[in-house]
Amino acid sequence: MADDDLPTLTEELPREEDEQLDEENRLKPEFVDSVVEALESGDEGRAYELVEPLHPADIADLLELLQPERRHRLAAAITDLMTVEVITELNDYVRDDMIEALPPGAVAEIAEQLNTDDAVQLIEDLEPEDQRAILAEMEPEDRAAIENALSYPDETAGRLMQRELVAVPEHLKVGDLIDYLRENEDLPTEFWEVFIVDHRHRPVGACQLSWILRTPRHVPLADVMMRDQTLIPVDMDQEEVALRFQKYALISAAVVDESGRLVGQLTVDDIVHIIQEEAGEDALLMSGAGEGDINEPIRDAYSARVRWLVANLGTALVASLIIAAFGAAIEQLVALAILMPIVASIGGNAGTQTMAVTVRAIATNQLTKSNTSRILWREFRVAMLNGATVAALIGIATAVIFTPALGIVIAVAVTINILTAGLAGVAVPVLFDRMGQDPAVASSVFVTMITDSMGFFAFLGLAVASGLVG
Repeated sequence: MADDDLPTLTEELPREEDEQLDEENRLKPEFVDSVVEALESGDEGRAYELVEPLHPADIADLLELLQPERRHRLAAAITDLMTVEVITELNDYVRDDMIEALPPGAVAEIAEQLNTDDAVQLIEDLEPEDQRAILAEMEPEDRAAIENALSYPDETAGRLMQRELVAVPEHLKVGDLIDYLRENEDLPTEFWEVFIVDHRHRPVGACQLSWILRTPRHVPLADVMMRDQTLIPVDMDQEEVALRFQKYALISAAVVDESGRLVGQLTVDDIVHIIQEEAGEDALLMSGAGEGDINEPIRDAYSARVRWLVANLGTALVASLIIAAFGAAIEQLVALAILMPIVASIGGNAGTQTMAVTVRAIATNQLTKSNTSRILWREFRVAMLNGATVAALIGIATAVIFTPALGIVIAVAVTINILTAGLAGVAVPVLFDRMGQDPAVASSVFVTMITDSMGFFAFLGLAVASGLVG
């Protein structure tokens, strides 16, 4: 056959997923509609036929796109496709909804197929009675591992770590280790590092698999293992764990208890999830939007958001009282009312910029007690430059449209407000951090109050002091 007659790869192997996924690897609306139509018509066989070619992650996406009642019907129609891989890919709220619809025995069977950290994530948010029912259905060894993990505080290394690892004594040679890895069927199926422990089960070193494969069999492990390790205390917060992985470029790390004994490991795939979760959490906390998950129950979303809106209402009253104090001045010069929102808006935006930089610096350990004063001075200088630039622009425009005197007043007020915003944008998150609170929590509410109040006070106060109004 001539080369020209050979079919191309795309002709020979047509991509079935093109019928389900668009160019951005998202499920096509028409595909989702076809699955819904099959469920509504009671044609479960057709629904199964449509879903069967999908990757487990795409099946999880499909379930998340459906309403709860349709979600349950689809799960019942594709029972054998509801694998562990699908369950672990589900959004937390959707997964909890699906798990609550299953009998405890089925959930226990799923949990036993998972690594400890994934099994814990599967059941940790369920009601205590549901947890107990599921644990009662599990094998004693698996149940003990999960109960031990649940005993640690949420978002700590102990809650996140995997118990499945490979640990061997330090007196072995490379050949002994290779034979052990090949012959022991109870070892984890996936691992990147072998931990070397002493007689008290304390880690004394680690060997990467690449080193083991490239080293002659007669060489002692003590000669090739890396003795300098980054050990993770079992009670360390997950944010600090992520920072250590980032700082030291770790693939995996040993987790030790209070006595220094090896109790688990954390791997980089766990850390990627943590980084994504923490980054999204900080952004949402700064806005007071709670968890911000579109699958979150309406009542939970309402309670998370409304309390910060009420707090914002209270802080807004402070700015309103300042305006009320200068009510007579505003009546005499309407231009003040026209220009006030500009002063407040510019200050608010400047404060938000500084606050975002500060919260990130605190989260990544770039801002600590040792350099707080330096960061404050840095942001003060940045605010000075920003204030001078914006003040010149708004001052000239105001002088042309209204009067030169009013232009000078608003220029000075904007400068003062931007300086205040720069200092508040650092001081408020740092204060939250010093008090042991998350610096992202509603910092924007307080920074906005400070910039609005100072903006109105500076602008209206300068207008009165300069004699523009009586």
